[in-house]
Amino acid sequence: MELKIVAIEKPDDMNFILGQSHFIKTVEDIHEALVTAVPGIKFGVAFCESSGPALVRASGTDPDLVELAKKNALALSAGHAFIIMLGNVYPINVLNRIKDVPEVCRIFCATANPVQVIIAETEQGRGILGVIDGVKTKGVETDEDIKKRKDFLRMIGYKL
Repeated sequence: MELKIVAIEKPDDMNFILGQSHFIKTVEDIHEALVTAVPGIKFGVAFCESSGPALVRASGTDPDLVELAKKNALALSAGHAFIIMLGNVYPINVLNRIKDVPEVCRIFCATANPVQVIIAETEQGRGILGVIDGVKTKGVETDEDIKKRKDFLRMIGYKL
C-alpha cells in the first residue's frame, strides 16, 4: 500500500463537499437534491465510478464548477468518491439534503478551508482514508473570542 496526499484545488473562498457514495446514479441524485434545495444554486458535482469503465461522472448548473469538480475528482481517482464545488451557497444550506441521498455513505468534509485528502493506493485501486481540513489548532478561545464568534454568527444571520 502506498499513501498519497492530494490537495483539493479551488479558489480560497470556495466551499465544497467531499464524500463517498456507492452507485452510479449518485451524480443525478445529488444534482436533483441540490437544485430542489436552493433555487438558482450554482454547483458542479463529480463522482469517481468504481467499476466498469471507471470514469469520472459529472453534472451541475455552472460549467466552470463542473470542470473544477471533474479536475479534483480525477486527481483523487478514489472509488466512489464525490466532490461538490459550491458557487453561491454554503455547505450548511445543502448538507442535510446531500446526507439524505440514499446512496451517500459518508461526508469527509464540507469547508472552504485548504484541504489535503489522504489516499491509500493498492494494486486494486484507491480509497480515501481521511482529510486534513484547515490548519493546526492554535489554542483555546478566550471570553473575547467567544464574543467575536457569537457576534459574527448574528451578523451573518445564522443566529438571532
